[in-house]
Amino acid sequence: MKQAKFLSFEGIDGCGKSTQAKMLNQHYLDQGKDVVFSREPGGSPGAEAIRGLLLTGNTDKWTAETELLLFTAARRDHLETTIEPALASGKMVICDRFADSTRVYQGATRGDLRSKVDLLHTTMIGREPDLTIIIDVEPEVALKRGLARNTGEDRFEDFGLKFQESLRVGFLKLAEEYPLRCQLVDGNRPTEEVFKDVLALAQL
Repeated sequence: MKQAKFLSFEGIDGCGKSTQAKMLNQHYLDQGKDVVFSREPGGSPGAEAIRGLLLTGNTDKWTAETELLLFTAARRDHLETTIEPALASGKMVICDRFADSTRVYQGATRGDLRSKVDLLHTTMIGREPDLTIIIDVEPEVALKRGLARNTGEDRFEDFGLKFQESLRVGFLKLAEEYPLRCQLVDGNRPTEEVFKDVLALAQL
């Protein structure tokens, strides 16, 4: 059986990662490949229920510590219910966010929690994507995009521009920390141009 691949997309809110992830998913579906497209927080019934708790409401609704526990709980259910069964059956998994978001959002920018993030990940998740594509966009542009979506799931956008700038620094550092797995793509270009780079990287 051909080795299954697990790909994740990361970046600040409004960077275009969801669009690129969906385009890659459709590309592989058009080729007749067996692909599972998912997202975090979410991707399973239990995780989707937690998603509503995390992404809506006031910015002070949860502390960073509580967010970390909720994200980890959602990820564990997502892993057990969706990701691991798909990979075990030989399917490709494309995921809009995974553990790297927690490393940056809660581990680096919402509190000095990286050691706790890593401990929980090692203990409860224990899996990394084969490839992580980080879409890098200027924070001011991304924030305008994110708020313009008006989905109601904009709790993290409501933290403001400085928070998004901190997130960008966090993702850039993550690319340096995991240079073999994490690949940066310039998202400050037309969607189709960005996708050409995404497709080239995804040809594992």
